[in-house]
Amino acid sequence: MKEYEILFGGHKVISFYPANDAEEVLQNVITILSTPKYSVPMFREFGISNTMLDEPINISRAKFSAEIIQAVRKYEPRAKISRIDFTSDDDGKLCVRIKITI
Repeated sequence: MKEYEILFGGHKVISFYPANDAEEVLQNVITILSTPKYSVPMFREFGISNTMLDEPINISRAKFSAEIIQAVRKYEPRAKISRIDFTSDDDGKLCVRIKITI
């Protein structure tokens, strides 16, 4: 098993021909995390809920972490989340750094 890090929030170009299984899993995790729940027709439960966005930061972080863990466990079981870190920039934009093992 190898550990990888995903910086959530940036857009990544999708490769329809991933070079290996690890790249495919990482791409799938990014897709899961960047898809708002209820936005995919006929697959409404796919993705991450964003209902916690207007809540206090500590509550929002806890709920967002739970959403990430549940969604990745359900839709990409080959990835195991080992760590989730939250940081914010000077403008208050929240950045999420996720470490996963494949």
